[in-house]
Amino acid sequence: MSDRLYSVEQVAERLGLHVRTVRNYVRDGRLPAVRIGKQYRIAHADLEAFTGRPVPAPEDGTAGREPHTEVSSIVEVEDIDPATADRLTSLLMSAATGRGPGERPLRIQTVHDKDRARLKVIVLGGLADTARLFDYMEGVLTS
Repeated sequence: MSDRLYSVEQVAERLGLHVRTVRNYVRDGRLPAVRIGKQYRIAHADLEAFTGRPVPAPEDGTAGREPHTEVSSIVEVEDIDPATADRLTSLLMSAATGRGPGERPLRIQTVHDKDRARLKVIVLGGLADTARLFDYMEGVLTS
């Protein structure tokens, strides 16, 4: 048994009725409800009795989904020549766009300061994908 209480608006949405119609059912006594402050609350069991059918409990929005994590990273590479910076940028951009259907996209931005021989890489994405990108970067930079 569920102790879940619904607002008039939630019941109206679940039944496909206007809010005023549900409120009238409550006021007429056809749909049992409890008044809390200025609002009515309808018990799950009362809603099932009113409709004559089982009413599934509403999903809380997390059922069947895995937790989503995202990493925001800024990497600064010192003493990098323009050719290596271009090679690394091309590798990162191709890794970001070579994603499969339904996978969350990686967002990558690179800025190369030729005067200071510095490359800044900004990565937004999932944990595993970001870690993989860092492995790619390390491979290019240590070779």
